[in-house]
Amino acid sequence: MRPAIPLQKHVAFALWKHATPDSYRSVRNQFGMGRSTVGVVLMQVVKAINRVLLRRVVHLADTDAVIRGFGTLGFPNCGGAIDGTHIPICAPEHQASQYVN
Repeated sequence: MRPAIPLQKHVAFALWKHATPDSYRSVRNQFGMGRSTVGVVLMQVVKAINRVLLRRVVHLADTDAVIRGFGTLGFPNCGGAIDGTHIPICAPEHQASQYVN
């Protein structure tokens, strides 16, 4: 039997996996875990986040009211904004006027 993997390593692994586009194999090498352990640990952390933290995440109470609010600011059909980050949009040519970048 091997010693248990510390909780801090579980969280660090899951954050690393979600923050980088690395494969399970490269993350496995980074943290010294077995390939099957990688999948198990990731699922455990994600389930714990969903069960415990998801209720504490800020979410929209009334989506229609938020869309109307952004519409009055000059952003029609916008359901939210992320931290002022610019995200480029590739709009289809036939509907380019419907997309705001």
